[in-house]
Amino acid sequence: MASRTQRGLRTLLGAILALGCAVQAPDAARAQPAWPARTVSIIVPYSAGGATDILARKVAEGLSGALGKTVVVDNRPGAGGTLGTALAANAKPDGYTLFLGQVSSHGIAPNLYTELRYDPVKSFVPIVSIETIPNIVVVNKALPVNSIDELIAYAKAHPDALNFASSGTGASTHLSGEMFKAMTGVTMTHVPFHGSAQALVSVMGGQTQMIFDNMPSAYPYVTAGNLKALAVTTLKRSPQAPDVPTLAEAAKSADLSRYDVSAWFGLFAPANTPRPIVDRVNAAVNAMLKEPGFATFIVENGGVPEGGTPEDLGRRVDTELQKWKTVIEQAGVPKQ
Repeated sequence: MASRTQRGLRTLLGAILALGCAVQAPDAARAQPAWPARTVSIIVPYSAGGATDILARKVAEGLSGALGKTVVVDNRPGAGGTLGTALAANAKPDGYTLFLGQVSSHGIAPNLYTELRYDPVKSFVPIVSIETIPNIVVVNKALPVNSIDELIAYAKAHPDALNFASSGTGASTHLSGEMFKAMTGVTMTHVPFHGSAQALVSVMGGQTQMIFDNMPSAYPYVTAGNLKALAVTTLKRSPQAPDVPTLAEAAKSADLSRYDVSAWFGLFAPANTPRPIVDRVNAAVNAMLKEPGFATFIVENGGVPEGGTPEDLGRRVDTELQKWKTVIEQAGVPKQ
């Protein structure tokens, strides 16, 4: 049995240890400053000036105010956007590197490229959906169709007569057309261009007859009377073009109820980024999306504000990966 002296010594030792922990606790807290303590970067896998870059700069501006630290855009173009995506995936998961992902990085590219230095699910943690931008089906003014059903009928009556333009092989503007072909049974020839600008010129000039293009680039030509709009490719109408029906609404001769294509954007972080950081950025972006100025910015650029939980964005990625896997396989698009 321990003596009274031994018990007293143990009690004294315990008190000294407890005092030491109490003294050290503030030092430990100071060693891990609250996030963010410095500038935060949003990697954009494309050059400055494009739709992804413009949105990222608007998000960075809002986050700078919400977080109390500067948030900057880091453009890392190359390899169809996969270079910058891989860079973000392999960044330190400390909250100082975010990534503006989209339909290409987390839907199409993983099904199109045979060698990627990232996994769209395992390499990232989703934070929040920001917006979706529908594609819009537009045709040459001289084409004798004024609705989706008339387009389907014309394509079936004139096999191989229709050429549809795109901004490039594997782009959503290409795969939108392939999905349309698969769901309606029509035959059309794909003609890729280097970007939407060239593709739209070809449609207006009659070298190609139609395109499934992003709303911001195509719709101004509709309002100017240079192209005819037949439908948007999302399940809901676009606030920018409320009179243009969805494909599901417009098609009576084919079942397009599952046709849902958009150029969506979401914020991600490298895998293992602490959940409190993810939640803080999620809350900040959701608050931004409720601000009239930010929501108006998105709508005026052809988009629809989103928001939601990290899990919502994670489910979108899962759905998009499976959707584009099916389309690419059915269309026989060669892997790159």
